[in-house]
Amino acid sequence: MYSDNIAEYGTDGYIQYVLDTYSGTLIRLCYTYVRNMFDAEDIAQDVLVALLKRGKGFESPEHEKAWLLRTAINKSKNYLKSGWVTRTVKFEDAESAETAELTEEQSQVMEAVLSLPEKYRTVIHLFYYDGYSIKEISAIVGKKAATVGTLLARGRKLLKDMMIGGFEEDEQINK
Repeated sequence: MYSDNIAEYGTDGYIQYVLDTYSGTLIRLCYTYVRNMFDAEDIAQDVLVALLKRGKGFESPEHEKAWLLRTAINKSKNYLKSGWVTRTVKFEDAESAETAELTEEQSQVMEAVLSLPEKYRTVIHLFYYDGYSIKEISAIVGKKAATVGTLLARGRKLLKDMMIGGFEEDEQINK
C-alpha cells in the first residue's frame, strides 16, 4: 500500500476511504456518459465492486484514481453498447409517445393511475393496461390472489375518488 494514513486494501476502512474520496467523482463521470443519474450510480457501484474484486492495491494514489476513472469510463461505454440500452426506449420517451395517442380523458386517467401509490398503481396497470388476470398478477408480484384483488378494489376506489373529486371541482368553478 502507498500510504500509512489509508487503511489496508480490502478492509472496511479502505472501502470507506474510497467511497468518501471517489464516489462523487465516479458518479459524475458516469453521468456524463449515460445521462441518467440512476444508471450512473449503478455503474459507479459496479466500479467499486470491480475494485474489491481486483485483489491487490495500487502503487500510488494517482494510480488508484486513474484505475477507478478508466474503469468507470469503460463500464459506462459498455453500458451504452449493451443490448438493454440499444433495444429499450427511455421511460420519458415511451410515456410521451404513449400519451400523445391518448384522448384528453384517457390522459387524465393515466395521470391519475400514475399518481397512485406503487402497490395500487402496479396491479391496476397490470390488470387494465397489460390485461393480466388476478392469478397472473399474483404470480408476478409475489402476493396472494386475494391480496391482489383487494389492492385492485382499493386502487379503483382511490381512482374513483380522484376522478370524481376532480370533476366536481371543475363543475364548481364553472358555476
